[in-house]
Amino acid sequence: MSVYMNDEYQDSSLLEKCHSIVSDVVSEALDYVECPYECTVEVTFTDDTEIHRLNLEHRNIDAATDVLSFPMLEYETPGDFSFLEEEGVDAFDPETGELLLGDIVISLDHAKEQAEEYGHSIGREVAFLTAHSMLHLFGYDHMEEEERIAMEKMQEEILQRKGYTRDYE
Repeated sequence: MSVYMNDEYQDSSLLEKCHSIVSDVVSEALDYVECPYECTVEVTFTDDTEIHRLNLEHRNIDAATDVLSFPMLEYETPGDFSFLEEEGVDAFDPETGELLLGDIVISLDHAKEQAEEYGHSIGREVAFLTAHSMLHLFGYDHMEEEERIAMEKMQEEILQRKGYTRDYE
């Protein structure tokens, strides 16, 4: 597993903590969906100004958000990697052989605000946003109520397995 971190945020002490949490949650999410491949994920930590720009550019939404996910794969069934055995040659990094899952962009400005709003730590919020985004990279979505409920359950299970509960410091 390779997790590449891009630090566009200015708080180095916060970034150091985030790197560890993100790597931990990415690994657990891969185990959770029983991904049979070594994978690559790229994570960018940024501020509300930059994520606002990206949200407008890619989703035509003129507002900042907490996290954006840019999956590299299109799944017939979320979390089912079997299609890669037949069609997925282009989905793998030719140098490392790792499956290219996609990119995650997290606004640490937004994460701080939400952590305060929900009464938990910034670490727990970053863990939550990472778990949420990883599920998007596996093809899950929350456009329908049933999908939202299923995705929330999976997010919570990933976080519980690693101890990122609401009382996590």
